[in-house]
Amino acid sequence: PLDLTFIDEEGNDVTLRELYRGKPIILSLVYYDCPMLCTEILNGINRSLRPLSFSVGEEFDMISVSFDPRETPELASEKKYQYVTSYNREGTAEGWHFLTGKPDAIEALTKAVGFRYTYDDAAEQFAHGSAIMVTTPTGVVSHYFFGIEYPTNDIRLALIEASENKLGSIYDQVALYCFHYDPQTGKYGMVIMNVIRLSGIATVVILGAFMFVMIRRDRRKKGSIPKTE
Repeated sequence: PLDLTFIDEEGNDVTLRELYRGKPIILSLVYYDCPMLCTEILNGINRSLRPLSFSVGEEFDMISVSFDPRETPELASEKKYQYVTSYNREGTAEGWHFLTGKPDAIEALTKAVGFRYTYDDAAEQFAHGSAIMVTTPTGVVSHYFFGIEYPTNDIRLALIEASENKLGSIYDQVALYCFHYDPQTGKYGMVIMNVIRLSGIATVVILGAFMFVMIRRDRRKKGSIPKTE
């Protein structure tokens, strides 16, 4: 729901639609004062993105939303500074948004993406799932990645698919042909039949090229034999 209004790290009201700039988005639902798991989620994102040739603010953007309505833009700003500094690439500040919001907007967003959480009064903290989501430039969730470790290659392929193949190289297209995303596991797995087909095509091409070279070499040898009377 792109028309939901949240508050950015500078205290301004923004709709999700304003933050979608024609790029795929990595969405994380956390709360900034979390003593453990949310920090691990954000750290895991940072670890996954550092080796990636794509950059936040360039090929894709990031949105982190607090699902605790008590949290403030000041706290969001502190988190943004911490992770933008840690990621340390130009343009990140414009591409990674840390939002807070009111209960209705938070509930609508978390419900839309299937994220569940509950407040534990005894522990005085939230119990919640651990996942990040990749969405298309129009706000459609295309991939879920569970846990706190997100393989860099899987993130790359997900961003390429979410961008409708506007990102990536020929190598990435071959990889996407051989590996498909499994929504049940939140991981990419090899498609054996596609690998066999690709291997078969490659074998035919190599054999054809070899035969072409050998035939040309044979003809050259015959053409170079001197004629005798």
